Amino acid sequence: MNLPRILSVGLVFAAFPVLGAERILHEFKKLHLDKYYWSEGANFGDLNRDGHPDAISGPYWWEGPKFTIRHEIYPPVTRFTLKKPDGTEEQVPGFEGFFGKKNAYSTDNFFSFVHDFDGDGWNNVLTYGLPGTPAYVYINPKTNDNHWARHQVFDAVDNESPTFADVTGDGKPEILCNSVGTFGYASPDCAKFSARWQFTSISGKGPWGNFNHGLGIGDVNGDGRMDILERGGWWEQPKQNQSGAIWARHPAAFSPGGGAQMFAYDVNGDGAADVVTSIAGHGYGLGWYEQLKEKDAEGNPQFRTHVFMNKEPAENRYGVAFSQLHALELVDMDGDGLKDIVTGKCFWAHGPSGDPDPGAPAVLYWFQLVRGVKGSVDWIPHLIDSDSGVGRQIGVADVNGDRLPDLIIGNKKGTYVFIHETRKVSESEWAGAQPSVKYPGAGDQQLRAEDVIQRTGAPRNPAPQSK
Repeated sequence: MNLPRILSVGLVFAAFPVLGAERILHEFKKLHLDKYYWSEGANFGDLNRDGHPDAISGPYWWEGPKFTIRHEIYPPVTRFTLKKPDGTEEQVPGFEGFFGKKNAYSTDNFFSFVHDFDGDGWNNVLTYGLPGTPAYVYINPKTNDNHWARHQVFDAVDNESPTFADVTGDGKPEILCNSVGTFGYASPDCAKFSARWQFTSISGKGPWGNFNHGLGIGDVNGDGRMDILERGGWWEQPKQNQSGAIWARHPAAFSPGGGAQMFAYDVNGDGAADVVTSIAGHGYGLGWYEQLKEKDAEGNPQFRTHVFMNKEPAENRYGVAFSQLHALELVDMDGDGLKDIVTGKCFWAHGPSGDPDPGAPAVLYWFQLVRGVKGSVDWIPHLIDSDSGVGRQIGVADVNGDRLPDLIIGNKKGTYVFIHETRKVSESEWAGAQPSVKYPGAGDQQLRAEDVIQRTGAPRNPAPQSK
């Protein structure tokens, strides 16, 4: 199968606001691979062993790096009935999304991950559905023409930001989620990966249901072990991680309402891991939580809240504000050695009327991290697109070998790939593309132009990309 619907749009944005630096603009070519709603997430991975990451969204995968040839992982049989104004009805492929009129979910597919589970050299696909539903592994048939055999490997993946990452440090990724009221991880066994995966609880039972928001992993205390982050605190991985052991919980109000994916990262360069996340997946707010040297009476690390984008434009120094930040990734977009935030508005997270500003543009942004003197930082917003948004997952990979991270989105508007490109420009063109500071006093720790210092690492300088 082939011929997806493709729209090519060159969007130009800026980078490198460092005095004397080479002026580079970042551009994104937008590919609309599918207009129908199959999944709340999408990802990249090499499925045909040609060395190029392929695009995976719902029942389909597209051959990279051009994404013009499409194949089926499982039969795309889902349809919904669309009632037209004249009273007639139409069967529309996929779940009820942009083409529909009410809230609906892609119940069998919210997240996709790629891994070689059986060790045969061919990558398989792992999917999670609506929170509280099973995880499935689809086995690569090693041919483009057959559907993939499906195995249920876990019964209930809870949380709205579960992930697939190496929690234990053994080099093998696990399902990270909360399940039946506890936080923990489910581990595959290559010898019998198609059987149910063993779940290791790291907490006692708590008020964490199917739709708990906010989850991630990272080394918060710098001991070299991955800790688990959730909206109300973080769980410290013990030195001897024995099955059944309860990890120590350190309370912290990271995002009271629960946001999206969470990351431990040293934002201001002081050597301590901070926490980066959205504030509310169905509301407003984007920020980071600075880890302080001070500890409370119980010895728990303390965090200072920095919200640099919120409900009102005047709360962001560049005047940017949007709601429903339900997917977030932390990745070095401009090659300066610092990780930037990629996020956007989740289109119709609760349907056309279920959340704040559901009809506002479905924007996709990257926020460029810039460090300054005395621990000051800024997050410079760069608009990637205004008619796609995010779902519950953002996939990131370098699909064409140019050392630039590309993006994939799956949501109720369909499936999108954004090919990241750069070009050298004059000083005047670069300056004209910079986002302007509209509210200089917004935020509690912002930079003045004269405070900007050189960022770590050398910026990428890839060969110019053709349009």
